[in-house]
Amino acid sequence: MSASKLYILDTNVLLHDPKCLVEFKEQDIAIPMTVLEELDDIKDRKKNVAAEARAAIREIDKILSNAKDPSEILDGVQILLDGKEREIVFGKLSIYPDHELAHDKGFLPADHNKDNRIINCALHLQRVLPKRQVILVTKDLNMRLKAMGAGLKRVEDYRTDQLVSDIDLLPAGHLHLETPFWEGVDSVESYHENEHTCHRVDREVLPETYPNEYTWDDSQDFAAKTSRVEGDKVILQDLGYQNLMQQNCWGISPINIQQAFAMEAMLDPNIDLAVLLGSAGSGKTLVALASALELVIEQRRYNKIIVTRSTPPVAEDIGFLPGTEEEKMTPWMSAINDNLEAMHEQDERPQSSVKYAIEKANIQFKSLNFIRGRSIQNAIVLIDEAQNLTPQQMKTILTRCGKNTKMVCLGNLAQIDSNYLTALTSGLTYIVERFRDYEGSASVHFEGIFRSKLAEYAEEHL
Repeated sequence: MSASKLYILDTNVLLHDPKCLVEFKEQDIAIPMTVLEELDDIKDRKKNVAAEARAAIREIDKILSNAKDPSEILDGVQILLDGKEREIVFGKLSIYPDHELAHDKGFLPADHNKDNRIINCALHLQRVLPKRQVILVTKDLNMRLKAMGAGLKRVEDYRTDQLVSDIDLLPAGHLHLETPFWEGVDSVESYHENEHTCHRVDREVLPETYPNEYTWDDSQDFAAKTSRVEGDKVILQDLGYQNLMQQNCWGISPINIQQAFAMEAMLDPNIDLAVLLGSAGSGKTLVALASALELVIEQRRYNKIIVTRSTPPVAEDIGFLPGTEEEKMTPWMSAINDNLEAMHEQDERPQSSVKYAIEKANIQFKSLNFIRGRSIQNAIVLIDEAQNLTPQQMKTILTRCGKNTKMVCLGNLAQIDSNYLTALTSGLTYIVERFRDYEGSASVHFEGIFRSKLAEYAEEHL
């Protein structure tokens, strides 16, 4: 029985998820020649997306290498998972020579527009295969609109790896109770565990809680963290509201309870992945950097701080930069230097204090391009602007985590500069959902803006 659907994949789908070819199950996939040309052009660029292009090319080659002759590539090569037959019978993958299509009535002008050539390919296949559903899959919203306007019946976004349908459904990492917590507790078992006071309460008290979710009420007395969930019981670690607010790292104390939760997560030795989300000016970088300096210099739990980030330009690129890897990364790491200067602005010699902190904490600025293949030991890794990473890039970085290493992701889902991502498909959203039930991770969504009235007004009204 032949597949009823034929999916035409745009380049951005393969870049977003190089392993997407097995996500369409028993349905067939066609990749226009134009897409291969775009992948070939992208794979040699000096950008992070080049690695995704090369990975996509390898996945295509893995399937098409099973073809016995060139004609089979045009007709379709059976997709095999890991080269073996499985319970799920996948469809076929083919390459369509769209460059051979003559301009026809209803086609879009395609002389210098690769998107139009891909749309024309889908329109042609829709015309010659009337008994099949031809579906163009692209993450480009404008391309979807153009395709529908040109007469393509089925156009879809690639949402297979999208775990939430609305960004508001993303776990905040903390739960605020309108009424005092203890008023809703009928029975509790309290005990000491590793110098902490813990409470075992019924699951119905916090039915939706998960590991390392913070809970507090307006009494300014109760604040706790879900240590673990055991069947119909929840184990809470009592943190104490005042104790959280009195934390101090490298001279920095939290301004609000969300910053206090983030600082607690940074200092907790049992948490090896901390995800800090929030608007610009909410204090993510300041809290993360102050906590990292405390852990490296004062507590000596780690040997160094590695700072890395995605580097898409916000506006026009400034071209090639001279110097070593760290010197090239300096303009991208201005946020770290700004926060270091803010922490030492009251010192007698602020610049000397900043230099001391960088040298004493062994702060290293690294490019994502050189993170691949590494095994990072005894370090805190700050991943700045993590909202611009794809799920695949995020996986690559997190799997670099070696012995005694803590990963910290910082990001604002409202400020995505990548052409291939949205808030729902960002690697930052991906890991918040995927690591929700992992006892070694915590995510905290910051609230409030603490820069200036201008920044606060801009965030709310622009």
